[in-house]
This record gives sequence, structure tokens and C-alpha cells, in this order.
Amino acid sequence: MKRIIAFITVVVVTTAIMAWTSPGLLRNVHLGLDLKGGFEILYEAEPFEAGAKVTRESLLKTAQSLEKRANQLGTSEPEVTTEGTNRIRLKLAGVTDENEVRKLMKKPSTLTFRSKDGTETLPEQFKKIELVGTDFVEGAAYVEMDQLNQPQVVIKVKDKDKFAQITERLYNKQLAIFLDEELLSAPTVRAVMTDGTASISGSYTRQEANDLRDEINRGALPLKLSEKYSQSVGATLGKQSLKQTVEAGLIASLFILIFMIGMYRVPGLIASFGLIVHTWLLILVFSLADFTLTLPGIAAIVLGVGMAVDANIITNERIREEMRLGKSILSSVKAGGKHSFRTIMDSNITTIIVAVVMYIYGTGAVKGFALVLIVEIVLSIATNIYFTRFLLNLLLKAGKLLQPKYFGVKESDIGEL
Repeated sequence: MKRIIAFITVVVVTTAIMAWTSPGLLRNVHLGLDLKGGFEILYEAEPFEAGAKVTRESLLKTAQSLEKRANQLGTSEPEVTTEGTNRIRLKLAGVTDENEVRKLMKKPSTLTFRSKDGTETLPEQFKKIELVGTDFVEGAAYVEMDQLNQPQVVIKVKDKDKFAQITERLYNKQLAIFLDEELLSAPTVRAVMTDGTASISGSYTRQEANDLRDEINRGALPLKLSEKYSQSVGATLGKQSLKQTVEAGLIASLFILIFMIGMYRVPGLIASFGLIVHTWLLILVFSLADFTLTLPGIAAIVLGVGMAVDANIITNERIREEMRLGKSILSSVKAGGKHSFRTIMDSNITTIIVAVVMYIYGTGAVKGFALVLIVEIVLSIATNIYFTRFLLNLLLKAGKLLQPKYFGVKESDIGEL
């Protein structure tokens, strides 16, 4: 009796949690460009200076710069990925003004160090540009602790003599740091810098110092972007794609559930419940991990559900085979589960290895497909192997399902042991 109560409690509580949380989780799932509509651009990066090379670090920093600018447009979850050695792909869902995107994204971040020298008519404004981004060593800004254990930002310049002349002229005056037209900091020159290295100190927290370092490094990138490819996806097309995909998925899922229940009876019903829990957990992961749902992601979900169904079919068929050999119900379930486990795990692990390779070496949609497939398989193992077997064993140990008909096996098909 206790096991029957435990079975009912698990099913009822799980169902209640899924029903209560699903609407909120679905609202929190971010839709990708191909579902929500928006704009996609592929950029090629090249150095401003002749003879310079695009490094991996500079490409990543430039991608971070694009992402920050995209956030200024008010778009939801911009997707910025690097491709190859010199390309960056930008995806913006929900964008309406493509010209504004092009204008803002293509413009490089401009780092300038400015003074008030020679601007006596506007003494409160930093108008004279003393140094620009390309005057600094790429990625040279870093954070260290001073003698008072306070964080400070250290930055290196390329021309030591030029920097020494500037700091000598601006001794005890402010040398402000701007990224585009945004004032980052306005430190006062306290010494003549002759070694090409400057320390920017103030009442910074560690996080503020790190942010300033990142802004300086981002603005000092010697890269310019040229547009190689772009496409616009209409929001109406995105909604239609999502609607049709969801409808097709629901219809297919309904047929699968009917097949599972009709073919395997009570174990099929438990397996169908496991598939529903599996889908809910996937939505939960998407919401908590802040994943973006795209059409390739939906394709991975469909594939993952198919593999989960396949795992249940393999298990239930092995159980039925054991019954037809004349074994008892309990022995058949135990043997069928044991024999099918290795087959299912071999298949899943092989698929995970392939998905990991796709994620490591793939780009864009391929990485998204691989990531969702990995999550799908892990959830499938948790729900459609362990969870469903746990529920089935609860009923068996409670003295239920002890007749072959509950497993879709006819008495006439059972041989003598």
C-alpha cells in the first residue's frame, strides 16, 4: 500500500509542478532570429595598420564590443559569435531599423585620451585629443594592486617619448579617458611617464577597475569591420515558423503517446509520462540557462525525443521477449531492463561524443544544435531510463501489473520455461 501511495504522490506532485510552472517557463524562453524575426550580419575583421595581423584575442574583444553596442539598441539577447580567424557573426532578434544597426555596429570603438590644454574658452570640456586607441599596445591594460592594496589600471603605449612629452606638459592636470563620447575616467597626471607605462588609480573597486581595463582594451583594438553578408527575417515569418513547428511537434507527440500506450499498455503509459517530464525539464533548462531557442535547436529537440522513445521501445520489447520465454513478470522486467541498459547507453554515449565534437568544431547553428542535443540526451537518460523504471518498479513491488496483459503480451504467446 505504501508503494501505491508513493507512486500516486510522485505522479500527482510532478504533474502539479509541471502544470503550475510551465506557463511562466515558456514565457521566459528566448526565441532566436529564425523564430522571432530580426537581422543578421557577417563581418570580416582586418587591422587598421598595414602589416598587422588579426589575433584571436583581438577578434574576441571586438566581438564583445559588438555585443555591448547591440545591447544599446535595446534588442533582446544579441547573439555574437566568432567564425574562423577573422569573422564575426551578429544576430539581433526583434530589430526593426536595419540602417541604424549597420551604422552603429560597423563604427569602431574609439578610445581617446583628452586634455583641457588649449581649450581655455571651454575650460570644463576635454577637447584636445592627446592619444588615440592605436597609440596603445593592443590588450596591454591590466589591473594590479598598488602599495595601499588598492586596485589600479596599468596601460602601455607604443611611443614612450611622445607619452613622456604629454605627461610633462600635463603635469598636475587631468588626462581624461573617453570611449567614443563616453567619459570613462579623468585621472590627474602625477608624474612624468618616461617608460611608456601609466598607472590609473582612484577610488576604484576591483570590479570597477576590471571594467575600466576592459573598456580601454576594447577601444585600443586595431581592427576594422567590413560587412560580407546580411539577411533580414520578418517577424511574421518567424511566428509562422514557430507556430507550424509547434503544431507539428504536438501532433507527432500525440501519435507517439497513443502508439506507446496501445503497444505496451501500462509501461507505455508510464513511458509517456516520462516523455512529458522530459519535455518539461528541457523547458526548465532553457529558462534557467538562458538558452536561445532556434529552428536547429527544435530539430535537436525532435531528435532527442525520438531517441527517448527509442530507448523506451527497446526496454519494453526486451521485457516482452523475456515474458514470451516463460519468465515471471518480475524476472522479465529485471532482465529486460538489464539487457537493454547497455544498448541504450552505448547509443546515447556515442551520440554525445558526436555532439561534443560538433560543438567544439562547429559554429553558429551547428553549435546550438549540438548543445541542445547533449542536454536532450542527458535528460533522456535521467527520465526515460531511471525515472520511468522507478515508477514501474513501484507498481511491481506493490503487487500490481503481475499479469502479462498489462505489458501487451498475450497468454498464448508465452512459452514454457
